[in-house]
Amino acid sequence: MGQQEKVATSLAGAVSEGISASLVPVDEELARRYPGDPGTRQPVHTVYVPGNVYEPGTIRSWGDQALKMLDEHAPDAASFAAVLGLDASLADAVYDRVRAKLEREPVEDLRIDFEDGYTGPADEEDQYAARAARLVAEAYANGTAAPYMGIRMKCFEAAVRDRAIRTLDIFLSGLMENGGLPDGLVLTLPKVTYPAQVTAMVRLLEEFEKAHGLAAGRIGFEIQIETSQSILGSDGTATVARMIEAAEGRATGLHYGTFDYSACVGVSAAYQASDHPAADHAKAVMQVAAAGTGVRVSDGSTNVLPVGSTEKVHDAMRLHYGLTRRALARAYYQGWDMHPGHLPTRYAAVFTYYREGFEQAAARLAAYANKLGGDIADEPATAKALAGYLLRGIDCGALDTAEVARLTGLTRADLDTFASPRRGDLTATAS
Repeated sequence: MGQQEKVATSLAGAVSEGISASLVPVDEELARRYPGDPGTRQPVHTVYVPGNVYEPGTIRSWGDQALKMLDEHAPDAASFAAVLGLDASLADAVYDRVRAKLEREPVEDLRIDFEDGYTGPADEEDQYAARAARLVAEAYANGTAAPYMGIRMKCFEAAVRDRAIRTLDIFLSGLMENGGLPDGLVLTLPKVTYPAQVTAMVRLLEEFEKAHGLAAGRIGFEIQIETSQSILGSDGTATVARMIEAAEGRATGLHYGTFDYSACVGVSAAYQASDHPAADHAKAVMQVAAAGTGVRVSDGSTNVLPVGSTEKVHDAMRLHYGLTRRALARAYYQGWDMHPGHLPTRYAAVFTYYREGFEQAAARLAAYANKLGGDIADEPATAKALAGYLLRGIDCGALDTAEVARLTGLTRADLDTFASPRRGDLTATAS
């Protein structure tokens, strides 16, 4: 700029120093409460399998059943696209990637269920919990595990509290006896109504960590939001925000429970769905409460299964595909799948979402990174969102690292840095 021109000021340096000093506690609280995205992969779904039904071949079986459904009801890209209304330009790529995903990694996150989905005898839950630990450990050891696996225990309501604690203890103890806790371990605490129940889970996990010499905070958990009290407390406050605080940094996700929550607020069975206004309100509150905290939000499920005649299967496929696309547009990047037949439409919706916006997102991020002009003036926050979009597409298999690099000129490490400083730190550590 040439010779620096002297500029006038009116305030003494002490004023700035004093203001800065007064805001140090606020800076510290912001850093503690809102650390940002954890920089790890978020699965696109969670599959729930009853604890008494889960077997070593369950994940492969789900993939095979999903492929069989495609063979019977949508055997090629054209028929698949016709059922779901896919753009013809995307049909082949999406269909091929869906089939490849079902063959390679049909399930991204598996929860072995000891709550509503558990149908085994009550007096055999100990044995099933111990078996679940052994099978999960074996799956991680032999390479057949989903990227994320764990259990959903019963809740902390009085009638089942002791059973919930015992099942969790047996499962975690079994993992420790069979090689330790896997990196992909995820636990789900259901039917939370008061922050004190979250605090109790924290204390329970602290005691387990102490008993086994584990690092403090090693074990995190998801909070399942499926009661009205978890959204709005009796004093009118947004209870879910207090639950995140009560987790003391251990909360990894907020999972919406479609049918329990719907019933809790009086929605009749015929109208209980993830696109009901009551569901939208609950998830919007969850989303705002979790924003910036590093806690991820997950949508719930549909109970309409793709079974029966081809006409019924196609109707269920369209419904699930539409609900998944709707959730993605609202920034709920994860949901529940309750049947193998949900997998093809889950991945079709996810892959279409990322592939149809891929080129525009890549071009915008490249222009921002290279400080080039364009028809959209993006800001750092938008660049962060663009990088996050591309990373999620890569992680689930919708996009390839090479094609993203070709259009953006950026490496995976570059994308991580744009998306989150914490992602960048993880990439640097890994390399």
